Parts: sequence; C-alpha cells; structure tokens
Amino acid sequence: MNKLKSLYLAVCITTLLLSGCASQQQFEAVEQICVPNLERPTAMRAAEEVLGDMHFTIAKLDGRSGYIKTRPLAGAQWFEFWRSDNVGAFNTAEANLHSIRRTVELSIDQQDEKLCVGCEVNVQRLSIPEYEVTSSSQAYAMFSASRPSMQRLELRPEQKRAIVWVDLGRDSRLETEILKRIKGKMSR
Repeated sequence: MNKLKSLYLAVCITTLLLSGCASQQQFEAVEQICVPNLERPTAMRAAEEVLGDMHFTIAKLDGRSGYIKTRPLAGAQWFEFWRSDNVGAFNTAEANLHSIRRTVELSIDQQDEKLCVGCEVNVQRLSIPEYEVTSSSQAYAMFSASRPSMQRLELRPEQKRAIVWVDLGRDSRLETEILKRIKGKMSR
C-alpha cells in the first residue's frame, strides 16, 4: 500500500514539474492593420460595428480625422458568456477578481495608398481603500459599513474621497482582437 502511495505521489510531482516546462501558445500582437484601396468612411463604419458588437459605447467620433474613443467598459464577468472583451485566461481571471474597465481608442489614417487602423486599449482597476478593523468581529466592515446579516457596499466619506482608478497599462490581446475583427468587416 505504501509503495502505491509513493508511486502515486511521484507521478503527481513529475506531472506538475513537467507541466511547468510545457510550451505556451505564442501570442503575436498586432499594432495596426493596413488595407489597400479603402475609403475612411468604410473603415469608420466597420470600426463602429465591431465596437458596438463588443458592447463598447462610443464617446467621441471624428470622421474627418479618423478618431474613435469609447467610454470605459467594465470587464465581463464569468457568467456574461455573450461578451468578448476579456481576451485570454489572464484577462478573464483579472476581470472576475477585480473591478476592471477598458477604454478603446482607434485612429484611422491614410498612408500612401493604404488605409491603416491603429488601436489602443487602456485598462484600469478600481482601488477602494480599506477601513481600519480593530477586532475580528468587525472584519465584515473592512470595506463597507454594512451589517453582518446584509452585505452591501456602503462606503464611509473618507473612503469615497480616496477611491481611484489605477492605470494598469495596455491590453495588447484585446487590441489585436479588435483589429482582426475590423479587418474582417472591411474585407467583406
């Protein structure tokens, strides 16, 4: 019996060690796409459709300069299977663990005989300061003034003043996904 347990333990440890050596899928970021013989209004419509399909709301659209900016969109949760703004396992996990929001900026420029679309997705995380807890019975009130029987987010005035959105940088996976979808729409 002990030999069987030892063999089982050895197999588990070996499997864990070897799984760390497995090659991960390579991700190739796309910074911009360029399409020949295309007019700016066609690209703008395609970009609007893609952003709308992904549930982004457009905050600013300038057809002359080829600029589109969206309002911040909260990251999709695990049960929102119809949404596609979390690209990759890390981004999905992060959006489910934290309050994440993303803002998209697109620029559409004429370069020689090609029309090029660039995309930048900025990610932010909500930071709510903790409230000092003096005993274990007050742990439920660490972030909120709620009661043990009913948990709700009721922030104290000093916490409300200290809430900030922390910049996390760019989401290159979502940028690439948006550009691929726009290129697909423009190809039709």
